[in-house]
Amino acid sequence: MENSNPEPKKVGFEIHPLSKSLPYLLKWFLILGFISLLVGSASAFFLVSLEKVTRFRELNSWLVYLLPFAGFLIGWFYFYYGKNVSKGNDLLLEEIHSPTSIIPIRMAPFVFLGTLFTHLFGGSAGREGTAVQMGGSIAHQLVRFLPLAIKEQQTLIILGMSAGFASVFGTPFAAAVFSIEVLRIGSYRLRWFFPSLVTAYLSHWVCLFWGVDHSHYPKIPFDFTITVFLCLLALAILSGWIAKLFSFCLHKLSDLLKHWIPFPPFRPFWGGIVIVLFIGFGLSPIYLGLGLPTIQNAFVHPLPPESFLLKLILTVITIGFGFKGGEVTPLFFIGASLGNLFGYWDPTHLSLFVGIGFISVFAGATNTPFASAIMGMELFGWESGIFFLVAAWIAYICSGHSSIYPAQRIGRAKFFSPSSDIDKRISDRNRL
Repeated sequence: MENSNPEPKKVGFEIHPLSKSLPYLLKWFLILGFISLLVGSASAFFLVSLEKVTRFRELNSWLVYLLPFAGFLIGWFYFYYGKNVSKGNDLLLEEIHSPTSIIPIRMAPFVFLGTLFTHLFGGSAGREGTAVQMGGSIAHQLVRFLPLAIKEQQTLIILGMSAGFASVFGTPFAAAVFSIEVLRIGSYRLRWFFPSLVTAYLSHWVCLFWGVDHSHYPKIPFDFTITVFLCLLALAILSGWIAKLFSFCLHKLSDLLKHWIPFPPFRPFWGGIVIVLFIGFGLSPIYLGLGLPTIQNAFVHPLPPESFLLKLILTVITIGFGFKGGEVTPLFFIGASLGNLFGYWDPTHLSLFVGIGFISVFAGATNTPFASAIMGMELFGWESGIFFLVAAWIAYICSGHSSIYPAQRIGRAKFFSPSSDIDKRISDRNRL
């Protein structure tokens, strides 16, 4: 006769017998608190440091001319001392998918200093990659001190990623979803959601405790008109295509440089020279660094029509040539300035179009439509949440299976995407 009470399947946060549940939960709440305290504090220190080096660069515009030498220094240190952490976010995703070893703790200081150097001398990069890598590497060090199963070790990385994302952007709910959604396209492992959400909120509060203030954006009211609907469709489709273009250019440039410039430290050196030439030919400094003032300005004033394209080009050069940082804040810039173009047709809904572009390009480039829509709601208010959700999903579908993260796997194929697109992603992942 079959046992009517079969053993529960142990996955993720494993289901333990009732007699062991209290110690098990206590252990994990201590782990969540420990990760939140460390990662939230590290993110706070990073954001304060980033603000200081950005302000220093803006007061000393000549620093951009030293960008090639800063690039060489970054490349030299990573080549000789950080080869095993040079993959960045992809290393975290690979370790979640196929655990092999403990993520080196040196990833945190390397990406921290590399990002600060990139921004100090004017590279166009973001900050989420730094926070996520710091969070994932710090959290994974607990494997050295605690006896944890493989799936529990994977959980640590996800919690660290969630903590880093939440503390750097101030969007804990989106961070909890992002750390799960980014693993596989179209596939969601909801067993990780609750611990990820708790860690995200705790790390966010820790960051606020240290006096760090996040960027503030206008609240976007709900207002449905035919013009708004048509612009939303057009903007979401364009956002998906721009996201696909960004990912393609980024990976193509990186692949070409591996053949053109065999010695890795020379890649960011030449990338710095290219950016210096752009500045020398009159490119506005608003495209350097994070570009947060321009993003906020996009909600209230028209921007030059070429803004999104110039930021795309400069970010592809910066990251593709090997500088450190992230891609997400530049994607916000690209999306916001793309949405700003629609204000020429309907100025009364400028902030709505900018907000839609802001989250849609991000959704298409990272394949995280739910996290992107939730981020829009956390940043711009919940009233226009349906607009963010629809636009994020359209951009997600239109971007195909491209991604800024090559190690991201395909859980479920998207609608209207050719099988050759999937084959190419698998081929690209196998080359890593």
